[in-house]
Amino acid sequence: MNTTRHPGNTESPAVRAVNPTTGQELDPPFPCTTLDELDRAVRRATDAFRSYSRLPGKQRACLLEAIAANLEAAAEPIIERAHAETALPKARLQGEMARTCYQLRFLGRLAEEGSWVDARVDHGMPDRKPQPKPDVRSMLRPVGPVAVFGSSNFPLAFSVAGGDTASALAAGNTVLFKVHPGHPGTSDLVGRAIQKAVQASGMPEGVFALLFDSGTQIGAALVQHPQVKAVGFTGSRRAGRMFVALAAARPEPIPVFAEMGSVNPVFVLPHAMRERGAAIAEGIHASVILGVGQFCTNPGLVVFKADQVAQVFQQKLVELFSNTPAGTMLTPAICRNFISGIEALKRVHGVSELAHGTTDSGPNKAAAVLLAVDAATFLREPLLAQEVFGPSTLLVQCQTDEEMLNVANSLEGQLTATVHATDAELAAGIDLMQMLEAKAGRLIANGYPTGVEVCDAMVHSGPYPACSDPRSTSVGARAIQRFARLVCYQNWPDWALPDGLKDGNPLGLWRIVDGVQGRH
Repeated sequence: MNTTRHPGNTESPAVRAVNPTTGQELDPPFPCTTLDELDRAVRRATDAFRSYSRLPGKQRACLLEAIAANLEAAAEPIIERAHAETALPKARLQGEMARTCYQLRFLGRLAEEGSWVDARVDHGMPDRKPQPKPDVRSMLRPVGPVAVFGSSNFPLAFSVAGGDTASALAAGNTVLFKVHPGHPGTSDLVGRAIQKAVQASGMPEGVFALLFDSGTQIGAALVQHPQVKAVGFTGSRRAGRMFVALAAARPEPIPVFAEMGSVNPVFVLPHAMRERGAAIAEGIHASVILGVGQFCTNPGLVVFKADQVAQVFQQKLVELFSNTPAGTMLTPAICRNFISGIEALKRVHGVSELAHGTTDSGPNKAAAVLLAVDAATFLREPLLAQEVFGPSTLLVQCQTDEEMLNVANSLEGQLTATVHATDAELAAGIDLMQMLEAKAGRLIANGYPTGVEVCDAMVHSGPYPACSDPRSTSVGARAIQRFARLVCYQNWPDWALPDGLKDGNPLGLWRIVDGVQGRH
């Protein structure tokens, strides 16, 4: 952790949280990490990596279990502080705490079982003619110190002990965590729980470090540090692109796994609209306003054919949005950006505001907004396809099936794409389905995009610009693979190989041996 200085020390620039409900600053201030402190933290992480990366998966699992247990023991003060710093309801934060602890244990079990390393063994054939075949074995190995950035909208599950940290630790990497300035107090409490687990587990101190900064200096320096080997980021496109560019410009470029947002289009086909339009409207509304719209999977576009049946659907949405109370957003900057983003959309000729939720004079309050535009205007104006982070959605009214396809084809890469359709429409709509498959990382049938299950099969990613690397995922079992690289061992004696590649398979992994998969 950032152990050289302590909260309350204001001799240097500091990060201080703001209560978004009251607009008041919260104590204590958290001193910003200096560049010298950053360098020392990275060097400690590098030293710790040499031993931590060689530990059996079971020991890494024990560390993740200890972190989860410490978080559960400290849940009450962590949730109290997170509520004060983010205005998120305590019930939501309790659920997020449970998800965070589940995710730590889920990835710990993955580390302990070990088959994620994708071990492959091709035995040598020294008598093969005309040339001998070498003995070749390979598996995934950890990359080194990983820089992780906290997100604004999930102070627990995508923050200090969130999925990126858990994935990196499970894979055998050390972690340098850059705190989000919106919730430094929450981050400090969670960081202490992690450091306590590191110490109790007998791990070197450099396994985990917590870094504070109110701007971008420390984050940029972290990405550019020559001993940092990968980056995990969830946030805005602007910041994500900056880190990708910095990492690519290094003498030794490194991967940046940046999740940068999405408009998550929802396509409602005519027969589904006719059969259950009101229910779909209710589901879309609930998904849009969940967490005051501050989810990266918030459905920001709803695409449908504008006929008489759709008018009923649209009127239901107008009714629901008009009666939605204003909500407090996470930070003043996020609230300002939402309001200015909505105003920019409304200035586009052809965009109309259909509904506006109830207003509130409190600080950082945002009303839900329902906008509409015809497909022709949408296709002419690229701004309309951009994410506006908050409780709003844009209805795109199409006249023909071709226009719906054109709208789908015009979209950038997305985290999710949803289709509400009957079975017959799904069967007949192969062109739309194939188009959306090329656009999104997760395709949803007759559901809603908010809510990302932590499980083996989950993909939380998508083509650029939703993510900087669409081959990865930040949620689920495959998240661990981001922070590992393939290493091949040729003609090594069995005793010198990693356990995962030894002939006796002492870890009992699922492996591919001479082309056959199994526990052998």
